[in-house]
Amino acid sequence: MLTVFTPTYNRAYRLPQAYEALCRQTDKNFLWLIIDDGSTDNTEQLVQGWIQEAKISIEYHKQQNGGKMRAHNRAVKLCRTELFVCIDSDDYLVDDAVESILNQWKSLEGKEHLAGIVAYKGSDCSHTLSGGKFPGVATATLQELYEKGFTGDTALIHRTELLAQYPFPSFEGENFIPEAVSYDRIDQCCPLCVFPKILAICEYLDDGLSRSIEALRENNPKGWLLYYQQKIENSKFSVLRYKYISHAICFCWKLKQNPMLQIPAHKAEILASFPGAYMLRIIGKL
Repeated sequence: MLTVFTPTYNRAYRLPQAYEALCRQTDKNFLWLIIDDGSTDNTEQLVQGWIQEAKISIEYHKQQNGGKMRAHNRAVKLCRTELFVCIDSDDYLVDDAVESILNQWKSLEGKEHLAGIVAYKGSDCSHTLSGGKFPGVATATLQELYEKGFTGDTALIHRTELLAQYPFPSFEGENFIPEAVSYDRIDQCCPLCVFPKILAICEYLDDGLSRSIEALRENNPKGWLLYYQQKIENSKFSVLRYKYISHAICFCWKLKQNPMLQIPAHKAEILASFPGAYMLRIIGKL
């Protein structure tokens, strides 16, 4: 029922942690699908050794380096299970994660109207990232959870067919796009089952995507502009909306595009956001 997808690039030194956690799973009814995004270390030899061990089901594919979003899209196309969860190479599942996911999904009624399950990521098995807690609701979109005060990252288990309907966009010459571009689109379709349990342990590494956010913004302006365009389209009048518009203006400038033509907001809102955009440039955000 479940595919555990891991995109990886030169993370042979971290993958054993994810592998050992999967070997400890109390329910082995899953496939570990690894997309190697052009690693030059010994990732392939390492994974082939695990495949020979046959402790868990593993499928390995290597591709030319193209970024996580292209690896994710390929994994979804290869996926043959109902459910799909992405566990990055610097994350690992708690020992009963697969069992918990499958039991929760089987217990749900009307699951065809749900996008999947949203659960916690933790700094350890007892503490959620940033200390955030879900509001007391059974179902919600990601946007609704954050509007109700939740903070921190989430573990997302999606129905594979929905991920196939809403793949990550990609732009020539860019290797990154914020994950919210796809997840926000799914949000507009249907909610998630809210499952207040820590399923994955997360550690942000110095060579991880989250640590290199400024470089990602500098090198992938088309993807970031699309991210802010979507956020503006789905936001209401608020300070946060003006923040989105200010960031979008900066990326329009970087791409030599007219903000008035590219940003889905009233011209008065765009004009009112120019000071914020200038401030972002002054402090070196773009």
